[in-house]
Amino acid sequence: MEPHRERAGRHLKKGRKRRRGPNMLVGAAEAMRARWELEESQPEAKKARLSTILFAENCEVTHEQLCELLKYAVLGNSNVSKPSWCQLFHQNQLNNVVVFVLQGMSQLHFYRFYMEFGVLRKAFTHKFRLPPPSSNFLADIIGLEKKQTTGDLSKMVEGSLPSTSSKVSISLQNAPIIQKYGSKKVGLTRCLLTKEEMKTFHFPLQGFPDCENFVPTKCHGSITDNSPLFGLDCEMCLTSKGRELTRISLVAEGGCCVMDELVKPDNKVLDYLTSFSGITKKILNPVTTKLKDVQRQLKALLPPDAVLVGHSLGLDLRALKMIHPYVIDTSLLYVREQGRRFKLKFLAKAILGKDIQCPHRLGHDATEDARTTLELARYFLKYGPRKIAELNLEALASHQELLAAGQGPRNTAEVVQQSNTSVLECLDLMGQKLLFLTREAETSELSSSRNCQTIKCLTNKEVLEQARVEIPLFPFSIVQFSFEPFSYKLTEEMNKRMRSKWTEMSTVYAGPFSKNCNLRAVKRLFKSFGPVRSMSLVLETHQVQRPVTELTLDSSTLVKELEQDSENRGTIYLSGVNQTFKEHLLQQSNIFLGLEAVILPKDLKSGKQKKYCFLKFKTFGSAQRALNILKGKDWKLKGRHALTPRHLHAWLRGIPPESRRTPGVRVIPPPSEQQALQVLKVDHPKIAAWRWGRKIGKLYHSLSPGTLCLILLPGTKSTHGSFSGLGLMGIKDEEESTTPKICS
Repeated sequence: MEPHRERAGRHLKKGRKRRRGPNMLVGAAEAMRARWELEESQPEAKKARLSTILFAENCEVTHEQLCELLKYAVLGNSNVSKPSWCQLFHQNQLNNVVVFVLQGMSQLHFYRFYMEFGVLRKAFTHKFRLPPPSSNFLADIIGLEKKQTTGDLSKMVEGSLPSTSSKVSISLQNAPIIQKYGSKKVGLTRCLLTKEEMKTFHFPLQGFPDCENFVPTKCHGSITDNSPLFGLDCEMCLTSKGRELTRISLVAEGGCCVMDELVKPDNKVLDYLTSFSGITKKILNPVTTKLKDVQRQLKALLPPDAVLVGHSLGLDLRALKMIHPYVIDTSLLYVREQGRRFKLKFLAKAILGKDIQCPHRLGHDATEDARTTLELARYFLKYGPRKIAELNLEALASHQELLAAGQGPRNTAEVVQQSNTSVLECLDLMGQKLLFLTREAETSELSSSRNCQTIKCLTNKEVLEQARVEIPLFPFSIVQFSFEPFSYKLTEEMNKRMRSKWTEMSTVYAGPFSKNCNLRAVKRLFKSFGPVRSMSLVLETHQVQRPVTELTLDSSTLVKELEQDSENRGTIYLSGVNQTFKEHLLQQSNIFLGLEAVILPKDLKSGKQKKYCFLKFKTFGSAQRALNILKGKDWKLKGRHALTPRHLHAWLRGIPPESRRTPGVRVIPPPSEQQALQVLKVDHPKIAAWRWGRKIGKLYHSLSPGTLCLILLPGTKSTHGSFSGLGLMGIKDEEESTTPKICS
């Protein structure tokens, strides 16, 4: 039974042929691990998601462990082992992987400018510490330093070229195209993207904030299976404002090109992208046609029930700055596994038996590409999904990718089981490429890798602009922003000052006490709330309050923000727990609705369970209800809403005694830090943290659902010393688990 479609008026009228347009137009209980794996096998779960609890001791994740996760995100459970430090459920539901690297920043930057990073810390639930970076951080997390050379790879066992008619290892019912469309032939209206799909794949839509100045085609006729098809393709160049239109071709269903125009961009051209577009400065110099002219012409040409066909058509419509409601996108029509897309050149050869975008030509022929998309749509309608599934396009695409790289076909399982397999090789096996966006000044081995599409920009702003356009086109993207690191001396002073601030915030001032008070009783009272590092008794004062210094002015605000941190929200801290607390809690888990995880810290030296723990709940309300119960007469525990995430707690635990200060002593900001921050203007780190935190957060929210996103602050390293990095991680619109987990 066909799923309900959104658009009305799409019924096939029997006895009529489809009308054509005129030719003129670590560290968890094994039992819980087993339960998680069982949960992963349940059919009702539809969304990829990450575990709440990270397994790493002290929440430090090595670069090799990060590489584990990235490889698993690409290949999945059947081909590569699961990451050892976290749980990624339903990997096959991931649509994309995006890694943002903030080069020059560390964990210290994040907590020094904690308030300014508000958007990111609220958006990402999972945070972890990174060790200081090596000389090539990117190579480490991709596994590039262990990557074999082409010569070594050529010695792999070769296989035969899979025939397009081969049915070996194919289960037609599991083919993505059959799962979406069924095995029977479908009509034109079934191939149209729904409004929700257009939203997911970033098509311009009426009423959306980023489409305010877009021009609608005014095509609002009744769509049927007989509506006319028009192939559309655009070529773009790179200008100071991003990508702009340089050529448009429109082909009617009879094969006639009804529109082929060169277009003069409105802004300064930075790159003509000649190798793709075929457009040069000499070609565009005499052109006077502007964007508004082709918009007017296209509106006049298209009939009310026109259906536009293209390959990654959303990008073409955005270049045109036009909105059209009825579209067929051949990159989505020929469905591929895990949200990947076949290239137009590949589909033209595999389906139609024709060669396009030939290397001896200068750039692509927009008319040829538009005509090809039209032919692909007609082939789909004529032969149906089953015929296409039988062609085994996935195997053929992977084989051709390997041949293009000068390698023989490899057995996927055989290759990925090798510990030195890189993420790039995993992508290569899947017939995919990695997108790498960076600044021209940055150098990396990644840039020269053959399976990597590298785009270099002059500024961070250009990197961001390119990311908005390019990320939807690649299954795996690395976007690197570069920031000028602080000098070692300034960084060290900031580090001491930050630790002093956190120590001050962790200090409780109480009193006044009488001279005859029982110090043991006082200490016992405070220890009931948690571990006490030291106590000082001041008898000369009659009034007790926290000393007001430059460091403590924003303490109250910071405490409130810590409570709202996505990693803390829904988490409560409890003190006074004993060895049987876990069993007692699980026995009565029915009264603690929404309990997701029980975190039981252990002493690093003795290995014994500490007398405090953290409970994480799905919602703040569930956490509040549990806190009221646990502080009640039946449990008699002390607690509050958590303030420090695990990775921060581990960092603060390492504060050296000399960084603590005597109560009441005013801390003067180090002169060099004051002077340095005054000199920095546009690139003031506080402003940069606020500005780029918001920009990257906005870009994250624009990503398609099911995108695994990592924000990495690699840390800093110099001859003088090193500072740890920080990672933030999440899946866009991930579905959280309601199964409690235990981590020690």
